[in-house]
Amino acid sequence: MKRYGMQIGLRAEAYEEYKQYHAAVWPEVLATIARCNIRNYTIYHCKGILFGHFEYHGADYKADMAMMAADAATQRWWAIMMPLQEQLPGTPEGEWWMPMEEMFHFDGR
Repeated sequence: MKRYGMQIGLRAEAYEEYKQYHAAVWPEVLATIARCNIRNYTIYHCKGILFGHFEYHGADYKADMAMMAADAATQRWWAIMMPLQEQLPGTPEGEWWMPMEEMFHFDGR
């Protein structure tokens, strides 16, 4: 399992809409996320920045992300979400969310 952290801006005027959509994520989008070996996916918000974190439990991250990107329901979801977000300066080419480096983890076991 590998943990991923990422961040992106949320347009100020989009806060309520983004929150409403994420209070009722489409079941077919959630099914695709699970099918792509993503678990414990959380999005946090603070001062216009979204921070996403998830655990990847698969063997081929690139292939799973390609499968997610090819899913029709996910494409429709992204078409709604992307205009509500804004990339952060320095986001690498080919990425939408800015990847973050894991610096510390403690699971308490």
